[in-house]
Amino acid sequence: MEIKSDALTNTVRDLLQKYSARELPLTKTEKGNRADAASIQSTSPNLLFPGARAPEAAVSGLLLLAGCWEESHQVSQDIKSTEGSYWHAIAHRVEPDSSNAGHWFRRVGEHGIFAELRRRSSEILESTGTPWALKPAWDPFLFIEWCEQARRAPGTKKERAALEIQRAEWDLLFEWCAFAAHD
Repeated sequence: MEIKSDALTNTVRDLLQKYSARELPLTKTEKGNRADAASIQSTSPNLLFPGARAPEAAVSGLLLLAGCWEESHQVSQDIKSTEGSYWHAIAHRVEPDSSNAGHWFRRVGEHGIFAELRRRSSEILESTGTPWALKPAWDPFLFIEWCEQARRAPGTKKERAALEIQRAEWDLLFEWCAFAAHD
C-alpha cells in the first residue's frame, strides 16, 4: 500500500510503516502487539484519522494489522456501518468462523472496493499460478471458501494466493476508511 503520508497522523504513519510487510494470517493468533493496540485505542478515531470517511472502521483495520484480533473484533462489532460490517466479516473469516463471516458479508452487500479487489486478485492468481477461478464480480463468499482451502494446504500456491489477496483486501478497505472520499 502506498501511504499518503501527508493525510495521516504520525501515529498512524508509524504503525503502517512498522507493519508494512506484515501478512494478515488466515487464522487468528494470540501474538498481537498489545502496546500498539493500547496506543491506537488511547486516541479518538477522529483524531487518529482526521477527515476520514470511516475513522472508527479504520481503527478496527489498524488493530487487525497489528495482530490484535480481539480488539479489532470488539471495535468492528460496535460500528453500525457497511465498513464496520466488512471489518467484522474479515475478523470472523480469520477467526475462522466461516458461517459468521458470511453473515457479516451479507450485511456488507456490494462495496466500493470490490471492483479493484477483483482486479488485484486476478493479478495475484496469475502471478502465483493458483488454479482458482474468479467470478465476473468479486465474491466475498467464494473468498471465504478459498481461505478455508488454503488453511488446509499450508505452504501451497493456494495459501500464498489467499494471503496476498487478503492483504490486498486489507489495503483497499483501510484506504477506503482512513481517507476522505475525495482523496
